[in-house]
Amino acid sequence: MKTIDKAKLSPSTSTEIKRQSIYDITINTIGGKPISLLEFEGKKILFVNVASECGFTKQYKELQTLSDKYSKELIVIGSPCNQFGKQEPGDALQIQEFCELNFGVTFLLTEKLDVKGSQQHALYRWLTDKDINGKKSSSVKWNFQKYLVDDKGHLIDYYYSITKPMSSKITKYL
Repeated sequence: MKTIDKAKLSPSTSTEIKRQSIYDITINTIGGKPISLLEFEGKKILFVNVASECGFTKQYKELQTLSDKYSKELIVIGSPCNQFGKQEPGDALQIQEFCELNFGVTFLLTEKLDVKGSQQHALYRWLTDKDINGKKSSSVKWNFQKYLVDDKGHLIDYYYSITKPMSSKITKYL
C-alpha cells in the first residue's frame, strides 16, 4: 500500500492544513460584545448549548455550581440554541433574565447561535469536526450537550445531554 506524503498535498486536500486553534475563534456575549476565546487560554472551557424550555434546563443550576466550584481552572460557556424542538424562543434579554432569576447564572452566556446545519457557528464547527479540532468528530444531538476543552485549547471530549455537569466524567479533568 502506497503512503501519501501530506506535505505534497495541496492545501484544499490536506486535513493538516484545515486544523485551527480554538483560540482563533471569536464569539459574542449574549449582550453582543465580542470575546476572543484566546482570553481563556490557560483554563479549561466547558461549552454547552442551552435552552430555557428543555427537560434538561434544570442543568443550569449544576452548571453554575460547576462554574463556582472550579472557577480557578474552568470557564463555563452556555450558548443558547433554538434548533432542538424550538426550546429557546426568547430574545437575548429574555434568556439572560430567565437564567439569572431562575438559576442564578453568572457564567458566560453567548448570543443565540446554530450548533449544526448550514449556519453552524465557527465554534461548533471546531468542536464537531476532527479535521479542524484534531481530536474527534461528533454531531450535536440535543440541548445541553457538553464539550470540554483543555487549558491549551485541545478538545478533551464531549458528553451528551444526560451527562450531568458535576459528573465525574467531566470533573475528573478539573
